[in-house]
Amino acid sequence: MTPPPVAPHPAPHPAPQTAPHPQTDGARPLTAETVQALNALCDRAEDADDRTPLVLRVTGAPDGTPQAPLPLVNKWERALRRLERLDRPTVALATGDCGGTALDLLLATDHRIATPGTRLLPATGPAGVWPGMALYRLAHQAGVAAVRGTALFGTPLDTARAHALHLLDRVTDDPAAALAELTAALGDTTDTAVRRQLLTDAATTGFDEALGRHLAACDRMLRRTPAEIAP
Repeated sequence: MTPPPVAPHPAPHPAPQTAPHPQTDGARPLTAETVQALNALCDRAEDADDRTPLVLRVTGAPDGTPQAPLPLVNKWERALRRLERLDRPTVALATGDCGGTALDLLLATDHRIATPGTRLLPATGPAGVWPGMALYRLAHQAGVAAVRGTALFGTPLDTARAHALHLLDRVTDDPAAALAELTAALGDTTDTAVRRQLLTDAATTGFDEALGRHLAACDRMLRRTPAEIAP
């Protein structure tokens, strides 16, 4: 008697793929799609329940200054401001030359991990350095004297210099491992936006005004229950 045919084993389900971190190529011109993509990313981050770091990969620098119309530049800056105000940590993974939109995004994040050889370059053309908000962020974060040559003459900031100025937080050949270590070390990131704003305001706010804001933030934390704090 002929045995019945053996049914083939069902094909295994493919393992779920982890969505890659979005990458921005600073060599590409600023477009309406660039702005839409960043706003969509902020939308998803604001709607998400978790508070894990939002990670962006940045690389590339433009050949010359932007040619985008000012209304589009204004929309881009407003989208960057949304990124800076997200209530969750933001991380940039940088490699190679970073200028244009790549530099803008890097300077708008909380923590920057770079590979050796990364350089920060302001967009520069025949008319000089593009006077965009990247210059404001460079001066605000590193100090006017430290970035004077970059802002006025387009002098690149190499890896060592950018790291010394704390524009890059970590330089490593293994960004993925550095990101995993950072994520594991983070505690409760609720109210990240509040702490970030207090830090930003510290340079321009008087003590008495700052005291009220900090006490309000402390009160907000003290009122949270253990269940709200638990991971």
